[in-house]
Amino acid sequence: MKLQVYPEGTLGIHFQAHLGDNFSMTDCNSPARLIGYVRVSTNEQEENGLSLDAQRERLAAYCTGLGAELVRIEADNGVSGKIAPARRPGLAHALAAVQRGNADGIAVVKLDRLGRSTRDLLDLMAAAQREGWRLISITEALDTRSAVGEFTATILAGLAQMERKLISERTREAMRQIAREGRVRSGRIPFGFRSAAHSASVTAIAGDRSQLVEDEAEQRILRQMFRLRAEGLGARRIARSLNAAGCVNPRIQRRWTPSTVAKIVATGYAPSQSRSGLDRAMAKGS
Repeated sequence: MKLQVYPEGTLGIHFQAHLGDNFSMTDCNSPARLIGYVRVSTNEQEENGLSLDAQRERLAAYCTGLGAELVRIEADNGVSGKIAPARRPGLAHALAAVQRGNADGIAVVKLDRLGRSTRDLLDLMAAAQREGWRLISITEALDTRSAVGEFTATILAGLAQMERKLISERTREAMRQIAREGRVRSGRIPFGFRSAAHSASVTAIAGDRSQLVEDEAEQRILRQMFRLRAEGLGARRIARSLNAAGCVNPRIQRRWTPSTVAKIVATGYAPSQSRSGLDRAMAKGS
């Protein structure tokens, strides 16, 4: 087995089993009837050749070459692979079909179409063995009924999960760096600030990584929150004090609530103020 790491964190695996020159992953009493399963979750996948139509074409060609009957193809469009198999309508229908004996196995173009969780994939393989049907992945050339296929599927599932964790770690670090530089991140703009490029919006615009600039009206409220907290007041008493002074939340024009106050002080900051642990203390609240 040869493991190769490609650019941008993608992983690939080349498997070569020394079981004789004539061994093939399709030599294990190939199923006569297959249910195809296709899934796509983002436009990016369609651009990378994983559109539903592209997957359907590959499944049809595979079954033709194998001499198997493609009973039908079930699809999940716009559904994340992180969602449990039973909660995906297309995959749930495919599983029901093989469990009823209406097909001998489920075929996918790529293993990650079945799921993004190693646990989910292992559970599917266990169910296939227990109930007597197959899981087949074309790209990885595996059939879970064979010992080699089962082993390969387990290795690939683990590698896929490791890849996603690496990508997630890099993304989190990139977002932390953006925050350290005082630039816009995704989600809502921190209270007390606006985007230099979109000063009227309190929600981050897609792709905006411009500098954060102070909003003076919100900064006055933010400084008042920090001052009250430095005096020992908790979130509930700070909210009560702001409301008593006739100060409303300018973003929604409503009275302050303890939870909103706690969240703002825990995640926001005023540049002219030293946080000195105030955010951590505020998160505990009172």
